[in-house]
Amino acid sequence: MIAHDRPAPAERFAADGYVVLEGFSTPESIAALRERAAEIVAGADPRAASIFTTRRDAAARDAYFLESGDKIRCFYEEGAFDASGALRVAPELAINKIGHALHDLDPVFERFSHDARLDGIARTLGCADPRVYQSMYIFKQPQIGGVVDWHQDATFFATEPQSVLTFWFALERADRSNGCLLVQRGGHRGPLREQFVVENGAARSVRLDPSPWPANESPEADGGSIVSVEVDAGALVVLHGLLPHYSAPNRSPASRHAYTLHAVDGTARYDARNWLARGPAFPARGFI
Repeated sequence: MIAHDRPAPAERFAADGYVVLEGFSTPESIAALRERAAEIVAGADPRAASIFTTRRDAAARDAYFLESGDKIRCFYEEGAFDASGALRVAPELAINKIGHALHDLDPVFERFSHDARLDGIARTLGCADPRVYQSMYIFKQPQIGGVVDWHQDATFFATEPQSVLTFWFALERADRSNGCLLVQRGGHRGPLREQFVVENGAARSVRLDPSPWPANESPEADGGSIVSVEVDAGALVVLHGLLPHYSAPNRSPASRHAYTLHAVDGTARYDARNWLARGPAFPARGFI
């Protein structure tokens, strides 16, 4: 009966702040991304790279991060190095992520990222002129994959009105055992809590609203609004920019590779204090 049909993706997105589209990416396209990511890591120099962390203000002190918006750079897990600064594991198991302009600068990632289907999804979800600002390949390494604290992606991509959308592509099975996404369903109807700004060459997190983050990562927390987004390889998860989300450390023997894109509406005012600036020499492009 029609009355019992599952709501359309746009309706689910409006109600929950996220939507899951299973089977979006083919096994062949996933294999191409994984192979290319492995090649990038093989050519990386750990001595010239940075440890990635989402702990408050950590990235603000790291020019390697702040200057990566128009580059392809590797970031290492906090647990990848020993007390002497040497890698504890093989380089291919030490990388946290590759970012932040894969979609513009690497042909393999460019082909995957500039997809008319993504343009259609963005427009259906209310983004009138999608512009892709950032891309990341996330490894969530076995045993040492780091925690990603509760946050909202609009913290890093503030626009007026709010417009950032996150496209999160599962390249492997993601579940509770290896640090899948957790979201606060419906939390996108709340305020923007923090903004990460760069002014006069210095970066900092500014608290905008005292609303608390979810108490913890338990699915039973906050009245049952915390949802584990467990998906198979090939799924696409689209997140509202104000939706609080989190992922636990990965202490399992299985990695949890994912690829993400962040797009904002070109008709919205992009805050000049955002860490990632796109000037005339390197403008943000659309999906098509």
